Amino acid sequence: MFKPPRFAVPGIIAEGVSVLAGAPKIGKSWLSLHLAVAVALGGKALGRIDVVAGDVLYLALEDTGRRLQNRLRKVLGDEPITGDLSRLTLETTCPPFPAGAAYIRAWLDERPDARMVIIDVFAKMRGNPPPGVSAYDADYSAVGFAKRIADDYGIAVVLVHHVRKMGSEDFLAEVSGTNGLAGASDAVVVLRRSRGSADGSLHVTGRDVDETEYALTFDPDRGLWEALDGPALDHLVGETRAVILDWVRANPGGGPKQIAEGTGLGYELIKKTVARMADDGQLVKADRGRYSVTPTAVPAVPTVPSAGQGVIEGVPAGVPIDEAVPDDPLGMAS
Repeated sequence: MFKPPRFAVPGIIAEGVSVLAGAPKIGKSWLSLHLAVAVALGGKALGRIDVVAGDVLYLALEDTGRRLQNRLRKVLGDEPITGDLSRLTLETTCPPFPAGAAYIRAWLDERPDARMVIIDVFAKMRGNPPPGVSAYDADYSAVGFAKRIADDYGIAVVLVHHVRKMGSEDFLAEVSGTNGLAGASDAVVVLRRSRGSADGSLHVTGRDVDETEYALTFDPDRGLWEALDGPALDHLVGETRAVILDWVRANPGGGPKQIAEGTGLGYELIKKTVARMADDGQLVKADRGRYSVTPTAVPAVPTVPSAGQGVIEGVPAGVPIDEAVPDDPLGMAS
C-alpha cells in the first residue's frame, strides 16, 4: 500500500513540486513568506488551515536582507511567537541549477524534519538551457531538478513564477513559459486579483490536490493573505450576483420570478443576470428555467497543535529589526 501524500499546507501544497504563479506586484512573495512562517511554526496558513510544523527553506532570491527582515517582522506581528522559529531558514542567494540542487540537498540532509522548500523566484534558479534544446524541453528539465529533490526527500518544493500578460479563463494557461512547466510539476497554484468583495483568489489543481478556489483578503499592515469563509464564488462576484447566489442556495429550483420575489430585485434584472450566471458556470439551469447553485468544494482541514520558540536562521546579521526600512512602501512587491 502506498502512503497518502504528505501535505505542507493541506488542500493547497502537497509533497512534490507546486508552481505558485501570479502577476508582478500582486503579493506572491508575501504569500510565500507567510506559508513558510506558518509551516515552520506549525500555525495556521491563510488564517484558518492548520499545518504540521517542520523545517522550511525560503530562498528569497529577489530580496535584499533588509527587505526580507522587514517583511518577516510584519508577518510575525506583535503577538508572542508560538512555535520554533529556528525551523525557518531564510536565504537571499543560491546558485542556479544544477549547483543549486546540491545546495538544497545539503540543507535537507541536515534536517530530517523538513517539510517545504520555497524558491522565489524560479527564474533565478532555472539556469541557462543547453544549446539546441526546445523551449518545452528546457522548461521541463528545469522543473525536473526540483522534482527530483521533492521526490527523493518526500517534501514540498514551491516554485514561485509569473503569469502571462494575457489573461485566460483557464488559469493553467496563464502560467508563463511553455506547457513544460505545468506538465513537469505536480500542482499549479495561481494567485489572481478578483472582482467582488475579495482582494484575490487562489486557484489550485494538481495530481494530489482537489481542484479548488479560495477567496482571499490581504492585510497590508501585516502582509498577510487570509482565506475568506464559505465558497469562493460568494466573494468573487458583484453584489447582485451574491444576493442571487445566497437565495438560490437556500431555495434551489427557483425560476427568475421566484428569485425576484425572494430577493426583492427587479424581474428583468434577475432574468438577465441568472442567464449570464449560468453561462459563467455560477448557476446550473434545469428544465423550465429553474436554477440551482453550481456545487463547489470547501476543503476540510485538520487541527494541529504547536509549541516552543526559537530564533531565525539565514537572515544577514547587522540590521536590527526595529531599524529595518521597507524597500517596498506599498507593501505589495512580487
